[in-house]
Order: sequence, then structure tokens, then C-alpha cells
Amino acid sequence: MIGDITTERLIDFVYGESALLDEARWDDWLNLFAADGIYWMPLTPGQQDARLQTSLLHEDKLLLKIRIERLNGQRTFSQQPASRCHHLLQTPRVQAIDHGAGRYRLRTAFHYVETRRDEQTLYAGWFTHELAREGAHLFIKLKRVDLVNSDAAFGNLQLFM
Repeated sequence: MIGDITTERLIDFVYGESALLDEARWDDWLNLFAADGIYWMPLTPGQQDARLQTSLLHEDKLLLKIRIERLNGQRTFSQQPASRCHHLLQTPRVQAIDHGAGRYRLRTAFHYVETRRDEQTLYAGWFTHELAREGAHLFIKLKRVDLVNSDAAFGNLQLFM
């Protein structure tokens, strides 16, 4: 199983993950996360600790599932009509490969647009994906979203970057 984790496969994983979000395929996206996977959006530039410092978001798989249930809910009036999003990614850079441990890290610069009705909001920053191999599959252990202006005042972030 080790030999099939190529740089190209890692890069395709990141592109594929963003495509699932752009297509609002929330459950398929959630299935990319490991059981102990974390989605983290730090509040301060260069933040190193998600537990001892405040974050914009720090969610485990259960909290992500709850957010997805809200997005899919018939009584979620803030999502009628539903928000939409689009990711524009630079080519992900592979930062670390450890085939023996089945661990991989990539960093990707992005522009992300979230829109609903007449409002459109642009965010820019970097994704860090820490991936783990389980058998023949890759899973997200950590998706870190570092916004260029993470310490700015934000409205509600409706979707996932």
C-alpha cells in the first residue's frame, strides 16, 4: 500500500477535497476525515496552540457532522436559499512525506468565495492538510485554515473552507 501514495495522489486529494465542498457534497467531504480528524481555523497569525488560545473554529468530526446536519436541515432558514462556495487553489506543496508512518503534510495557498443571495465574501489564506494513510486510503487528521486576515472581524462563516 505504501507505493501508491505518490506526490500526485496527495495533490489530487487536496483538489478533490475542495471540489466536494464546492459541490456541497458535505457527507462525502466529512468521510475524508479520520475518526479523530480536526478542522482548525486559528484566530491569530502563526498560532501554534488550538486548545490554550482562542480559535475561529476548532471542530472534531462530531461537531463537523452537526454543522452538516444544520446545512442539510429543512428548518435552517439562514440557508434558504443555500450558500454556495468556490475554491481557487494554487498547486499544493508537499511539505512532508513519511511513508513508514503513513503521514503526509501539504500546504496550499487559496482564494475562497462564499456567496448567498446578493452577498459575496472573499477570503484568502493557506490550507495545511495533515493526512494519514489507513490501508489504501488517505484521511484528514488535521485541516488547518490560516486566513491572511484571521484577526479581523468576520460575519458568520456558513460553509467550510
